Amino acid sequence: MARTVADQIIEVLIQAGVRRIYGLVGDSLNPIVDAVRRSGGAAAGGIDWIHVHNEEAGALAAAAEAQLTGALAVCAGSCGPGNTHLVQGLYDAHRSGAPVLAIASHIPSLQIGTNYFQETHPERLFVECSSWVELISRPEQMPRLQRIAMQTALADRGVSVLVLPGDITALPAAHPTGRGDLVAPSSVVQPAPDRVEALAEHINRARTVTLFVGAGVREARDEVLALAERIGSPVGHSLGGKEWIQYDNPYDVGMSGLLGYGACFEASHSAELLVLLGTDFPYDGFLPQTRTVQVDRDARHLGRRTVLDLGVEGDVGATLRALLPLVEEKTDRTFLEEMLRHHADALEHVVDAYTRRVEDHRPVHPEYVASVLDDELDDDAVVTVDTGMCNVWAARYITPTGRRRIIGSFRHGTMANALLHAIGAAVSHRDVPGGRQVVSMSGDGGLTMLMGELLTAAEQDLDLTVVAFNNGSLGMIRLEMMVAGFPSFQTDHGPADLGAIARASGLHAVTVADPQELRGALRSALDHRGPALVDVRTDPNALSIPPHITAEQVRGFALAGMRTVLAGGVGKMVDLARSNLRSVPRHPLR
Repeated sequence: MARTVADQIIEVLIQAGVRRIYGLVGDSLNPIVDAVRRSGGAAAGGIDWIHVHNEEAGALAAAAEAQLTGALAVCAGSCGPGNTHLVQGLYDAHRSGAPVLAIASHIPSLQIGTNYFQETHPERLFVECSSWVELISRPEQMPRLQRIAMQTALADRGVSVLVLPGDITALPAAHPTGRGDLVAPSSVVQPAPDRVEALAEHINRARTVTLFVGAGVREARDEVLALAERIGSPVGHSLGGKEWIQYDNPYDVGMSGLLGYGACFEASHSAELLVLLGTDFPYDGFLPQTRTVQVDRDARHLGRRTVLDLGVEGDVGATLRALLPLVEEKTDRTFLEEMLRHHADALEHVVDAYTRRVEDHRPVHPEYVASVLDDELDDDAVVTVDTGMCNVWAARYITPTGRRRIIGSFRHGTMANALLHAIGAAVSHRDVPGGRQVVSMSGDGGLTMLMGELLTAAEQDLDLTVVAFNNGSLGMIRLEMMVAGFPSFQTDHGPADLGAIARASGLHAVTVADPQELRGALRSALDHRGPALVDVRTDPNALSIPPHITAEQVRGFALAGMRTVLAGGVGKMVDLARSNLRSVPRHPLR
Protein backbone atom coordinates (compact mmCIF):
# COMPACT_ATOMS: atom_id res chain seq x y z
CA MET A 1 0.00 0.00 0.00
CA ALA A 2 1.21 3.52 -0.82
CA ARG A 3 2.70 5.32 2.16
CA THR A 4 1.07 8.69 1.47
CA VAL A 5 -1.54 10.26 -0.74
CA ALA A 6 1.32 11.73 -2.81
CA ASP A 7 2.75 8.23 -3.35
CA GLN A 8 -0.68 7.06 -4.40
CA ILE A 9 -0.99 9.88 -6.94
CA ILE A 10 2.28 8.83 -8.55
CA GLU A 11 1.33 5.13 -8.53
CA VAL A 12 -1.93 5.89 -10.35
CA LEU A 13 -0.10 8.01 -12.94
CA ILE A 14 2.43 5.23 -13.57
CA GLN A 15 -0.39 2.72 -14.02
CA ALA A 16 -1.92 5.08 -16.60
CA GLY A 17 1.30 5.14 -18.61
CA VAL A 18 2.25 8.70 -17.66
CA ARG A 19 6.02 9.13 -17.77
CA ARG A 20 6.50 12.76 -16.79
CA ILE A 21 5.08 15.79 -15.02
CA TYR A 22 5.84 19.30 -16.28
CA GLY A 23 6.09 21.79 -13.46
CA LEU A 24 7.90 24.14 -11.14
CA VAL A 25 8.53 22.87 -7.62
CA GLY A 26 7.10 24.75 -4.65
CA ASP A 27 6.39 24.20 -0.98
CA SER A 28 2.77 23.04 -1.30
CA LEU A 29 3.93 20.58 -3.98
CA ASN A 30 6.78 19.16 -1.90
CA PRO A 31 5.11 15.84 -0.96
CA ILE A 32 4.27 15.14 -4.63
CA VAL A 33 7.70 16.21 -5.87
CA ASP A 34 9.37 13.95 -3.32
CA ALA A 35 7.15 11.04 -4.40
CA VAL A 36 8.33 11.67 -7.97
CA ARG A 37 11.95 11.62 -6.75
CA ARG A 38 11.44 8.33 -4.95
CA SER A 39 9.77 6.78 -8.02
CA GLY A 40 13.22 6.62 -9.61
CA GLY A 41 12.36 8.34 -12.89
CA ALA A 42 10.86 7.03 -16.11
CA ALA A 43 13.93 4.95 -16.99
CA ALA A 44 13.37 2.95 -13.81
CA GLY A 45 9.62 2.61 -14.37
CA GLY A 46 8.73 5.75 -12.43
CA ILE A 47 7.99 9.37 -13.32
CA ASP A 48 10.29 12.14 -14.53
CA TRP A 49 9.92 15.70 -13.32
CA ILE A 50 10.43 18.12 -16.23
CA HIS A 51 11.44 21.40 -14.63
CA VAL A 52 10.14 24.50 -16.39
CA HIS A 53 10.65 28.14 -15.44
CA ASN A 54 6.99 29.13 -15.46
CA GLU A 55 3.92 26.97 -14.81
CA GLU A 56 2.31 28.34 -17.98
CA ALA A 57 5.15 26.72 -19.89
CA GLY A 58 4.48 23.40 -18.19
CA ALA A 59 0.81 23.48 -19.14
CA LEU A 60 1.58 24.40 -22.77
CA ALA A 61 4.24 21.69 -23.00
CA ALA A 62 1.76 19.14 -21.66
CA ALA A 63 -0.82 20.39 -24.17
CA ALA A 64 1.54 19.76 -27.09
CA GLU A 65 2.47 16.30 -25.80
CA ALA A 66 -1.21 15.34 -25.47
CA GLN A 67 -2.04 16.60 -28.97
CA LEU A 68 0.84 14.71 -30.54
CA THR A 69 0.48 11.43 -28.65
CA GLY A 70 -3.26 11.35 -27.95
CA ALA A 71 -2.39 10.15 -24.44
CA LEU A 72 -2.88 11.85 -21.09
CA ALA A 73 -0.23 14.46 -20.24
CA VAL A 74 0.32 15.97 -16.79
CA CYS A 75 1.43 19.32 -15.41
CA ALA A 76 1.57 20.73 -11.89
CA GLY A 77 1.57 24.06 -10.11
CA SER A 78 2.03 25.14 -6.53
CA CYS A 79 -0.55 27.11 -4.58
CA GLY A 80 -1.55 30.71 -5.32
CA PRO A 81 0.61 32.21 -8.10
CA GLY A 82 1.62 28.74 -9.28
CA ASN A 83 -2.02 28.01 -9.99
CA THR A 84 -2.71 31.32 -11.68
CA HIS A 85 0.30 30.80 -13.96
CA LEU A 86 -1.18 27.44 -14.98
CA VAL A 87 -4.42 29.03 -16.15
CA GLN A 88 -3.14 30.39 -19.47
CA GLY A 89 -1.65 27.10 -20.63
CA LEU A 90 -4.68 25.12 -19.46
CA TYR A 91 -7.01 27.37 -21.45
CA ASP A 92 -4.95 26.54 -24.53
CA ALA A 93 -4.96 22.81 -23.77
CA HIS A 94 -8.70 22.70 -23.12
CA ARG A 95 -9.66 24.66 -26.23
CA SER A 96 -7.25 22.59 -28.34
CA GLY A 97 -8.83 19.30 -27.26
CA ALA A 98 -5.73 18.09 -25.41
CA PRO A 99 -6.29 15.54 -22.59
CA VAL A 100 -4.31 17.08 -19.72
CA LEU A 101 -4.40 16.46 -15.97
CA ALA A 102 -3.31 19.45 -13.90
CA ILE A 103 -2.24 18.85 -10.31
CA ALA A 104 -2.96 22.14 -8.56
CA SER A 105 -1.64 22.17 -5.03
CA HIS A 106 -3.39 24.34 -2.45
CA ILE A 107 -2.70 26.04 0.87
CA PRO A 108 -3.00 23.93 4.08
CA SER A 109 -6.57 22.66 4.37
CA LEU A 110 -7.14 24.20 7.81
CA GLN A 111 -6.28 27.65 6.41
CA ILE A 112 -8.73 27.61 3.50
CA GLY A 113 -11.12 30.53 3.83
CA THR A 114 -8.92 32.62 6.15
CA ASN A 115 -7.28 34.82 3.49
CA TYR A 116 -4.08 32.92 4.16
CA PHE A 117 -0.78 33.68 2.38
CA GLN A 118 -1.12 32.89 -1.36
CA GLU A 119 -4.73 31.79 -0.95
CA THR A 120 -6.85 31.47 -4.07
CA HIS A 121 -9.86 29.27 -4.71
CA PRO A 122 -8.59 26.85 -7.39
CA GLU A 123 -11.89 24.99 -7.58
CA ARG A 124 -13.36 28.26 -8.92
CA LEU A 125 -10.27 29.48 -10.75
CA PHE A 126 -10.07 26.57 -13.18
CA VAL A 127 -13.78 26.11 -13.95
CA GLU A 128 -13.71 27.88 -17.32
CA CYS A 129 -10.61 26.11 -18.60
CA SER A 130 -11.48 22.53 -17.66
CA SER A 131 -14.10 19.82 -17.98
CA TRP A 132 -13.63 18.69 -14.39
CA VAL A 133 -12.16 20.29 -11.26
CA GLU A 134 -12.49 19.08 -7.67
CA LEU A 135 -10.90 19.77 -4.31
CA ILE A 136 -9.53 16.79 -2.37
CA SER A 137 -10.26 17.41 1.31
CA ARG A 138 -9.72 13.90 2.75
CA PRO A 139 -7.35 11.02 1.93
CA GLU A 140 -10.39 8.76 1.66
CA GLN A 141 -11.34 10.45 -1.62
CA MET A 142 -8.26 8.97 -3.25
CA PRO A 143 -7.49 7.28 -5.59
CA ARG A 144 -11.09 7.33 -6.82
CA LEU A 145 -11.23 11.04 -7.67
CA GLN A 146 -7.89 10.95 -9.46
CA ARG A 147 -9.11 8.17 -11.73
CA ILE A 148 -12.32 10.10 -12.40
CA ALA A 149 -10.21 13.17 -13.28
CA MET A 150 -8.02 11.23 -15.72
CA GLN A 151 -10.93 9.42 -17.35
CA THR A 152 -12.82 12.69 -17.80
CA ALA A 153 -9.80 14.37 -19.42
CA LEU A 154 -9.51 11.53 -21.94
CA ALA A 155 -13.25 11.22 -22.57
CA ASP A 156 -13.79 14.96 -23.05
CA ARG A 157 -10.45 15.57 -24.76
CA GLY A 158 -9.85 18.40 -22.35
CA VAL A 159 -8.46 19.42 -19.00
CA SER A 160 -9.13 17.97 -15.57
CA VAL A 161 -7.80 19.68 -12.44
CA LEU A 162 -7.11 17.88 -9.18
CA VAL A 163 -6.83 20.44 -6.35
CA LEU A 164 -4.73 19.07 -3.50
CA PRO A 165 -3.84 20.90 -0.27
CA GLY A 166 -0.20 20.21 0.57
CA ASP A 167 -1.01 18.79 3.99
CA ILE A 168 -3.48 16.30 2.51
CA THR A 169 -0.90 14.88 0.09
CA ALA A 170 1.48 14.30 3.01
CA LEU A 171 -1.07 12.21 4.97
CA PRO A 172 -1.07 8.41 4.94
CA ALA A 173 -3.09 6.88 2.11
CA ALA A 174 -6.49 5.69 3.35
CA HIS A 175 -7.18 3.06 0.69
CA PRO A 176 -5.10 0.60 -1.30
CA THR A 177 -4.21 2.00 -4.71
CA GLY A 178 -5.47 -1.07 -6.56
CA ARG A 179 -5.67 -0.90 -10.31
CA GLY A 180 -8.04 0.87 -12.68
CA ASP A 181 -8.69 0.60 -16.40
CA LEU A 182 -8.23 3.97 -18.06
CA VAL A 183 -10.12 4.03 -21.38
CA ALA A 184 -9.35 6.34 -24.27
CA PRO A 185 -12.53 6.93 -26.28
CA SER A 186 -12.66 5.19 -29.63
CA SER A 187 -16.37 5.27 -30.39
CA VAL A 188 -17.61 6.73 -33.65
CA VAL A 189 -20.66 8.99 -33.61
CA GLN A 190 -23.00 7.54 -36.22
CA PRO A 191 -25.33 9.99 -37.98
CA ALA A 192 -29.09 9.52 -38.00
CA PRO A 193 -30.14 7.92 -41.33
CA ASP A 194 -32.85 10.51 -41.99
CA ARG A 195 -30.27 13.29 -41.57
CA VAL A 196 -27.94 11.60 -44.05
CA GLU A 197 -30.79 11.31 -46.54
CA ALA A 198 -31.62 15.00 -46.07
CA LEU A 199 -27.96 15.90 -46.59
CA ALA A 200 -27.90 13.92 -49.84
CA GLU A 201 -31.03 15.75 -51.00
CA HIS A 202 -29.43 19.15 -50.36
CA ILE A 203 -26.28 18.17 -52.26
CA ASN A 204 -28.17 16.60 -55.15
CA ARG A 205 -30.44 19.63 -55.47
CA ALA A 206 -27.57 22.16 -55.57
CA ARG A 207 -25.99 22.86 -58.93
CA THR A 208 -22.65 23.83 -57.32
CA VAL A 209 -21.20 22.78 -53.95
CA THR A 210 -18.12 23.80 -51.99
CA LEU A 211 -16.69 21.73 -49.13
CA PHE A 212 -15.06 23.61 -46.25
CA VAL A 213 -13.23 21.34 -43.80
CA GLY A 214 -11.55 21.56 -40.41
CA ALA A 215 -9.57 19.33 -38.06
CA GLY A 216 -12.55 16.98 -37.78
CA VAL A 217 -11.60 15.43 -41.13
CA ARG A 218 -8.40 13.98 -39.65
CA GLU A 219 -9.60 10.38 -40.10
CA ALA A 220 -11.79 11.10 -43.13
CA ARG A 221 -9.45 12.44 -45.80
CA ASP A 222 -10.26 9.71 -48.34
CA GLU A 223 -14.01 10.16 -47.88
CA VAL A 224 -13.78 13.95 -48.31
CA LEU A 225 -11.82 13.61 -51.54
CA ALA A 226 -14.21 10.93 -52.81
CA LEU A 227 -17.16 13.26 -52.23
CA ALA A 228 -15.34 16.15 -53.91
CA GLU A 229 -14.68 13.96 -56.95
CA ARG A 230 -18.28 12.76 -57.10
CA ILE A 231 -19.81 16.24 -57.03
CA GLY A 232 -17.04 18.32 -58.63
CA SER A 233 -16.54 20.37 -55.50
CA PRO A 234 -13.70 22.71 -54.59
CA VAL A 235 -12.29 22.01 -51.11
CA GLY A 236 -11.29 24.84 -48.80
CA HIS A 237 -10.01 24.49 -45.27
CA SER A 238 -9.47 26.22 -41.96
CA LEU A 239 -6.02 26.39 -40.40
CA GLY A 240 -6.92 23.42 -38.20
CA GLY A 241 -7.85 21.38 -41.27
CA LYS A 242 -4.80 22.31 -43.36
CA GLU A 243 -2.47 19.53 -42.21
CA TRP A 244 -5.09 16.83 -42.85
CA ILE A 245 -6.50 17.81 -46.25
CA GLN A 246 -4.30 20.25 -48.17
CA TYR A 247 -1.51 17.91 -49.28
CA ASP A 248 -1.93 16.15 -52.67
CA ASN A 249 -5.47 17.51 -52.91
CA PRO A 250 -6.55 18.08 -56.54
CA TYR A 251 -9.57 20.12 -55.40
CA ASP A 252 -7.74 22.51 -53.05
CA VAL A 253 -8.74 26.19 -53.19
CA GLY A 254 -6.86 27.36 -50.13
CA MET A 255 -7.85 28.70 -46.76
CA SER A 256 -10.41 31.17 -45.50
CA GLY A 257 -10.28 33.51 -42.55
CA LEU A 258 -7.86 36.09 -41.24
CA LEU A 259 -4.91 34.02 -42.46
CA GLY A 260 -6.59 33.01 -45.69
CA TYR A 261 -5.28 32.76 -49.23
CA GLY A 262 -6.43 31.67 -52.65
CA ALA A 263 -10.02 31.13 -53.78
CA CYS A 264 -11.57 29.64 -50.65
CA PHE A 265 -13.61 32.73 -49.76
CA GLU A 266 -14.99 33.07 -53.30
CA ALA A 267 -15.74 29.35 -53.57
CA SER A 268 -17.59 29.43 -50.24
CA HIS A 269 -19.76 32.37 -51.25
CA SER A 270 -20.30 31.53 -54.94
CA ALA A 271 -21.54 27.96 -54.48
CA GLU A 272 -25.25 27.23 -54.22
CA LEU A 273 -24.42 25.09 -51.17
CA LEU A 274 -21.58 25.24 -48.64
CA VAL A 275 -20.90 22.01 -46.73
CA LEU A 276 -19.00 22.46 -43.44
CA LEU A 277 -17.20 19.26 -42.42
CA GLY A 278 -15.62 18.86 -38.99
CA THR A 279 -15.00 22.55 -38.41
CA ASP A 280 -16.05 25.02 -35.74
CA PHE A 281 -14.57 27.87 -37.77
CA PRO A 282 -15.07 30.95 -35.57
CA TYR A 283 -14.85 33.80 -38.09
CA ASP A 284 -18.47 34.09 -39.16
CA GLY A 285 -17.66 37.15 -41.29
CA PHE A 286 -15.94 34.79 -43.75
CA LEU A 287 -18.94 32.44 -43.97
CA PRO A 288 -22.16 32.93 -45.93
CA GLN A 289 -25.18 33.18 -43.68
CA THR A 290 -27.38 31.10 -46.00
CA ARG A 291 -27.17 27.92 -48.12
CA THR A 292 -25.11 26.04 -45.56
CA VAL A 293 -25.16 22.53 -44.10
CA GLN A 294 -22.82 21.25 -41.39
CA VAL A 295 -21.52 17.88 -40.20
CA ASP A 296 -19.82 17.59 -36.80
CA ARG A 297 -19.44 14.90 -34.16
CA ASP A 298 -20.20 17.50 -31.47
CA ALA A 299 -23.78 18.73 -31.83
CA ARG A 300 -22.90 21.85 -29.83
CA HIS A 301 -20.95 23.09 -32.84
CA LEU A 302 -23.91 22.90 -35.20
CA GLY A 303 -25.21 26.28 -36.29
CA ARG A 304 -23.34 28.44 -33.83
CA ARG A 305 -21.27 30.20 -36.52
CA THR A 306 -23.76 30.51 -39.38
CA VAL A 307 -27.43 29.84 -40.05
CA LEU A 308 -27.90 26.24 -41.20
CA ASP A 309 -30.31 24.69 -43.65
CA LEU A 310 -29.35 21.34 -42.11
CA GLY A 311 -27.16 20.08 -39.27
CA VAL A 312 -25.89 16.51 -38.99
CA GLU A 313 -24.43 15.12 -35.78
CA GLY A 314 -21.87 12.47 -36.66
CA ASP A 315 -18.24 11.71 -37.33
CA VAL A 316 -17.26 13.09 -40.71
CA GLY A 317 -15.94 9.75 -41.95
CA ALA A 318 -18.99 7.77 -40.83
CA THR A 319 -21.34 10.38 -42.25
CA LEU A 320 -19.65 10.53 -45.65
CA ARG A 321 -19.47 6.76 -45.94
CA ALA A 322 -23.23 6.63 -45.42
CA LEU A 323 -23.74 9.62 -47.74
CA LEU A 324 -21.68 8.66 -50.79
CA PRO A 325 -24.04 5.95 -52.12
CA LEU A 326 -26.90 8.47 -52.00
CA VAL A 327 -25.13 11.30 -53.82
CA GLU A 328 -25.59 11.72 -57.54
CA GLU A 329 -22.53 12.42 -59.69
CA LYS A 330 -22.29 15.98 -61.01
CA THR A 331 -20.78 15.76 -64.47
CA ASP A 332 -20.49 19.50 -65.05
CA ARG A 333 -17.04 20.54 -63.77
CA THR A 334 -17.37 24.20 -64.81
CA PHE A 335 -17.60 25.58 -61.26
CA LEU A 336 -14.69 23.48 -59.99
CA GLU A 337 -12.54 24.51 -62.94
CA GLU A 338 -13.45 28.17 -62.45
CA MET A 339 -12.49 28.10 -58.77
CA LEU A 340 -9.25 26.22 -59.42
CA ARG A 341 -8.33 28.75 -62.12
CA HIS A 342 -9.10 31.63 -59.77
CA HIS A 343 -7.03 29.92 -57.07
CA ALA A 344 -4.05 29.37 -59.38
CA ASP A 345 -4.24 32.94 -60.69
CA ALA A 346 -4.35 34.35 -57.16
CA LEU A 347 -1.34 32.31 -56.10
CA GLU A 348 0.63 33.13 -59.25
CA HIS A 349 0.02 36.84 -58.68
CA VAL A 350 1.37 36.86 -55.16
CA VAL A 351 4.25 34.54 -55.99
CA ASP A 352 5.34 36.80 -58.85
CA ALA A 353 5.29 39.76 -56.48
CA TYR A 354 6.97 37.80 -53.73
CA THR A 355 9.80 36.29 -55.76
CA ARG A 356 10.94 39.60 -57.20
CA ARG A 357 14.48 39.94 -55.75
CA VAL A 358 13.32 38.53 -52.42
CA GLU A 359 16.61 36.66 -52.00
CA ASP A 360 18.37 40.03 -51.89
CA HIS A 361 15.82 41.82 -49.72
CA ARG A 362 17.14 43.31 -46.47
CA PRO A 363 15.92 43.05 -43.78
CA VAL A 364 15.15 39.43 -44.63
CA HIS A 365 11.61 38.92 -45.87
CA PRO A 366 9.74 36.64 -43.39
CA GLU A 367 7.97 34.84 -46.23
CA TYR A 368 11.36 33.90 -47.60
CA VAL A 369 12.37 32.52 -44.19
CA ALA A 370 9.25 30.36 -44.01
CA SER A 371 9.70 29.18 -47.61
CA VAL A 372 13.33 28.14 -47.11
CA LEU A 373 12.49 26.50 -43.78
CA ASP A 374 9.78 24.47 -45.52
CA ASP A 375 12.41 23.17 -47.95
CA GLU A 376 14.67 22.05 -45.11
CA LEU A 377 12.09 20.38 -42.86
CA ASP A 378 11.81 16.62 -42.52
CA ASP A 379 8.62 15.11 -43.91
CA ASP A 380 7.53 14.12 -40.39
CA ALA A 381 8.69 17.27 -38.58
CA VAL A 382 6.68 18.81 -35.76
CA VAL A 383 6.36 22.55 -36.35
CA THR A 384 5.10 24.72 -33.51
CA VAL A 385 3.89 28.19 -34.37
CA ASP A 386 3.64 31.40 -32.36
CA THR A 387 0.40 33.36 -32.38
CA GLY A 388 0.69 36.43 -34.62
CA MET A 389 2.36 36.82 -37.99
CA CYS A 390 4.12 33.44 -37.60
CA ASN A 391 0.65 31.90 -37.91
CA VAL A 392 0.35 33.57 -41.31
CA TRP A 393 3.73 32.41 -42.57
CA ALA A 394 3.17 28.85 -41.34
CA ALA A 395 -0.33 28.72 -42.83
CA ARG A 396 0.93 29.82 -46.22
CA TYR A 397 4.36 28.21 -46.45
CA ILE A 398 4.66 25.08 -44.31
CA THR A 399 3.62 22.34 -46.69
CA PRO A 400 1.64 19.44 -45.22
CA THR A 401 2.83 15.95 -46.10
CA GLY A 402 0.38 13.78 -44.19
CA ARG A 403 3.11 13.16 -41.59
CA ARG A 404 4.09 16.66 -40.52
CA ARG A 405 2.31 18.16 -37.55
CA ILE A 406 1.60 21.86 -37.06
CA ILE A 407 0.84 22.79 -33.45
CA GLY A 408 -0.21 26.26 -32.33
CA SER A 409 -2.57 28.10 -30.03
CA PHE A 410 -5.06 28.27 -32.87
CA ARG A 411 -8.16 28.49 -30.67
CA HIS A 412 -7.00 30.32 -27.56
CA GLY A 413 -4.47 32.54 -29.32
CA THR A 414 -1.97 33.01 -26.52
CA MET A 415 1.43 34.50 -27.26
CA ALA A 416 4.67 32.70 -26.36
CA ASN A 417 3.27 29.27 -27.14
CA ALA A 418 5.64 28.05 -29.86
CA LEU A 419 8.78 27.41 -27.79
CA LEU A 420 6.72 25.85 -25.00
CA HIS A 421 4.82 23.58 -27.37
CA ALA A 422 8.17 22.63 -28.90
CA ILE A 423 9.49 21.65 -25.48
CA GLY A 424 6.56 19.28 -24.96
CA ALA A 425 7.00 17.86 -28.46
CA ALA A 426 10.73 17.32 -28.01
CA VAL A 427 10.45 15.79 -24.51
CA SER A 428 7.72 13.37 -25.56
CA HIS A 429 9.62 12.23 -28.66
CA ARG A 430 13.20 12.05 -27.43
CA ASP A 431 12.96 8.31 -26.78
CA VAL A 432 11.50 7.62 -30.23
CA PRO A 433 14.04 5.65 -32.32
CA GLY A 434 15.66 8.04 -34.74
CA GLY A 435 14.03 11.00 -32.99
CA ARG A 436 11.75 13.52 -34.62
CA GLN A 437 12.62 16.97 -35.87
CA VAL A 438 10.98 19.69 -33.77
CA VAL A 439 11.00 23.31 -34.94
CA SER A 440 9.55 26.36 -33.24
CA MET A 441 8.54 29.25 -35.50
CA SER A 442 8.77 32.00 -32.88
CA GLY A 443 8.04 35.69 -33.17
CA ASP A 444 10.33 37.91 -31.16
CA GLY A 445 7.31 39.20 -29.21
CA GLY A 446 6.22 35.72 -28.19
CA LEU A 447 9.72 34.42 -27.55
CA THR A 448 10.71 37.28 -25.27
CA MET A 449 7.50 36.90 -23.25
CA LEU A 450 8.67 33.59 -21.71
CA MET A 451 12.33 33.59 -22.71
CA GLY A 452 13.33 31.75 -19.54
CA GLU A 453 12.21 28.54 -21.24
CA LEU A 454 15.32 28.68 -23.42
CA LEU A 455 16.99 27.52 -20.21
CA THR A 456 14.56 24.60 -20.05
CA ALA A 457 15.56 23.56 -23.58
CA ALA A 458 19.23 23.71 -22.58
CA GLU A 459 18.81 22.02 -19.19
CA GLN A 460 16.85 19.17 -20.76
CA ASP A 461 19.27 19.01 -23.73
CA LEU A 462 16.34 18.91 -26.13
CA ASP A 463 16.68 18.38 -29.84
CA LEU A 464 14.71 21.37 -31.03
CA THR A 465 15.36 24.36 -33.26
CA VAL A 466 13.91 27.81 -32.64
CA VAL A 467 13.61 29.94 -35.78
CA ALA A 468 13.11 33.47 -34.42
CA PHE A 469 11.39 35.92 -36.78
CA ASN A 470 13.05 38.93 -35.19
CA ASN A 471 11.58 42.14 -36.59
CA GLY A 472 11.52 44.18 -33.39
CA SER A 473 7.76 44.57 -33.79
CA LEU A 474 4.50 43.11 -32.58
CA GLY A 475 3.49 42.57 -36.19
CA MET A 476 -0.04 41.25 -35.85
CA ILE A 477 -0.98 43.91 -33.30
CA ARG A 478 0.53 46.54 -35.57
CA LEU A 479 -1.56 45.22 -38.43
CA GLU A 480 -4.72 45.24 -36.32
CA MET A 481 -4.13 48.87 -35.41
CA MET A 482 -3.66 49.82 -39.05
CA VAL A 483 -6.77 47.95 -40.20
CA ALA A 484 -8.78 49.90 -37.62
CA GLY A 485 -7.29 53.18 -38.88
CA PHE A 486 -5.04 53.80 -35.88
CA PRO A 487 -1.35 54.69 -36.24
CA SER A 488 0.76 51.90 -34.78
CA PHE A 489 1.81 52.76 -31.23
CA GLN A 490 4.05 50.87 -28.80
CA THR A 491 4.39 47.99 -31.26
CA ASP A 492 7.95 48.67 -32.45
CA HIS A 493 10.89 48.42 -30.07
CA GLY A 494 13.73 47.28 -32.30
CA PRO A 495 15.19 43.78 -32.56
CA ALA A 496 16.85 42.32 -29.48
CA ASP A 497 20.01 40.25 -29.86
CA LEU A 498 18.21 36.95 -29.47
CA GLY A 499 21.21 35.01 -30.73
CA ALA A 500 23.40 36.35 -27.93
CA ILE A 501 20.70 35.62 -25.33
CA ALA A 502 20.34 32.08 -26.65
CA ARG A 503 24.09 31.47 -26.55
CA ALA A 504 24.21 32.77 -22.98
CA SER A 505 21.41 30.30 -22.16
CA GLY A 506 23.45 27.37 -23.48
CA LEU A 507 21.99 27.01 -26.98
CA HIS A 508 23.78 26.79 -30.29
CA ALA A 509 22.81 30.07 -31.97
CA VAL A 510 23.44 32.02 -35.15
CA THR A 511 22.21 35.42 -36.29
CA VAL A 512 21.20 35.97 -39.92
CA ALA A 513 20.85 39.41 -41.50
CA ASP A 514 21.87 38.42 -45.05
CA PRO A 515 19.26 36.33 -46.92
CA GLN A 516 22.06 34.62 -48.82
CA GLU A 517 23.20 33.07 -45.53
CA LEU A 518 19.77 31.89 -44.45
CA ARG A 519 19.63 28.40 -45.91
CA GLY A 520 23.02 27.41 -44.55
CA ALA A 521 22.19 28.76 -41.11
CA LEU A 522 18.90 26.86 -40.98
CA ARG A 523 20.53 23.65 -42.17
CA SER A 524 23.29 23.96 -39.57
CA ALA A 525 20.80 24.51 -36.76
CA LEU A 526 18.52 21.67 -37.85
CA ASP A 527 21.50 19.29 -38.03
CA HIS A 528 22.80 20.35 -34.61
CA ARG A 529 22.26 17.82 -31.83
CA GLY A 530 20.67 19.67 -28.93
CA PRO A 531 18.82 22.97 -28.75
CA ALA A 532 19.57 25.61 -31.37
CA LEU A 533 18.27 29.05 -32.31
CA VAL A 534 18.43 30.97 -35.58
CA ASP A 535 17.94 34.69 -35.00
CA VAL A 536 16.69 36.01 -38.37
CA ARG A 537 16.44 39.80 -38.69
CA THR A 538 13.18 40.12 -40.64
CA ASP A 539 11.38 43.05 -42.21
CA PRO A 540 8.84 44.65 -39.82
CA ASN A 541 6.95 46.10 -42.78
CA ALA A 542 6.26 42.67 -44.27
CA LEU A 543 2.73 42.12 -43.04
CA SER A 544 -0.11 40.28 -44.71
CA ILE A 545 -3.86 40.66 -44.97
CA PRO A 546 -6.61 38.23 -46.00
CA PRO A 547 -7.58 37.97 -49.68
CA HIS A 548 -11.00 39.43 -48.83
CA ILE A 549 -11.17 42.72 -46.93
CA THR A 550 -13.89 45.30 -46.56
CA ALA A 551 -13.83 48.85 -47.87
CA GLU A 552 -13.79 50.06 -44.29
CA GLN A 553 -10.63 48.05 -43.60
CA VAL A 554 -8.97 49.44 -46.73
CA ARG A 555 -9.77 52.95 -45.50
CA GLY A 556 -8.21 52.03 -42.17
CA PHE A 557 -4.96 51.15 -43.89
CA ALA A 558 -5.00 54.41 -45.81
CA LEU A 559 -5.64 56.43 -42.66
CA ALA A 560 -2.74 54.69 -40.95
CA GLY A 561 -0.33 55.76 -43.71
CA MET A 562 0.38 52.17 -44.74
CA ARG A 563 3.86 51.18 -45.91
CA THR A 564 3.08 47.49 -45.65
CA VAL A 565 3.91 44.64 -48.02
CA LEU A 566 0.53 43.13 -48.87
CA ALA A 567 1.74 39.79 -50.23
CA GLY A 568 -0.39 36.70 -49.86
CA GLY A 569 2.43 34.19 -49.82
CA VAL A 570 1.81 30.59 -50.78
CA GLY A 571 5.12 28.77 -51.29
CA LYS A 572 4.93 25.38 -52.98
CA MET A 573 1.15 25.59 -53.15
CA VAL A 574 1.33 27.50 -56.42
CA ASP A 575 2.85 24.44 -58.11
CA LEU A 576 0.05 22.27 -56.73
CA ALA A 577 -2.55 24.79 -57.92
CA ARG A 578 -1.14 24.79 -61.45
CA SER A 579 -1.07 20.99 -61.47
CA ASN A 580 -4.64 20.74 -60.18
CA LEU A 581 -5.91 23.14 -62.81
CA ARG A 582 -4.29 21.13 -65.60
CA SER A 583 -5.82 17.91 -64.27
CA VAL A 584 -9.46 19.09 -64.35
CA PRO A 585 -11.28 17.60 -67.36
CA ARG A 586 -12.29 20.18 -69.94
CA HIS A 587 -15.44 18.26 -70.77
CA PRO A 588 -18.15 16.78 -68.53
CA LEU A 589 -17.34 13.38 -67.09
CA ARG A 590 -19.37 10.41 -68.29
